Amino acid sequence: MYYFSIISSDDTPLYELEFASFKSAGGVGQFPENVRELLPFIANSSLDLVEELQWSSPQFYLGKVDSFSGYSVAAYITQGNVRLVLVYDKSDEGSIRQFFIEVNELYVKCLMSPFYVVNVPLTSPEFDMKVKQVGRKYL
Repeated sequence: MYYFSIISSDDTPLYELEFASFKSAGGVGQFPENVRELLPFIANSSLDLVEELQWSSPQFYLGKVDSFSGYSVAAYITQGNVRLVLVYDKSDEGSIRQFFIEVNELYVKCLMSPFYVVNVPLTSPEFDMKVKQVGRKYL
């Protein structure tokens, strides 16, 4: 199970997606209801750790930065200080890294669009579909 969030440099959520492994559960998110309510909180609470780690690591991919109640949190920082955060129950680190790299490329393509306003939530159905395709490919 996965909860993915793109969080702007001013800590506002730009995009959220909850899904399960496309390899085993067909992509339908199945977090327990009590955990589902906490997912945005878990992602946002890890931002303090992400900010600490970003100054000590030369990499964009920070790997596992936090854990909460059996769920792990991985993070990736873009060149514009936008954070990609993934809450997951179990997964391969290599596949999470590739997922972040490809989603970052999709986000950069959105930024290059003259119709997208920076730090405004991403509501494009095409972006959503492409993120799900990347999730299907790696997670």
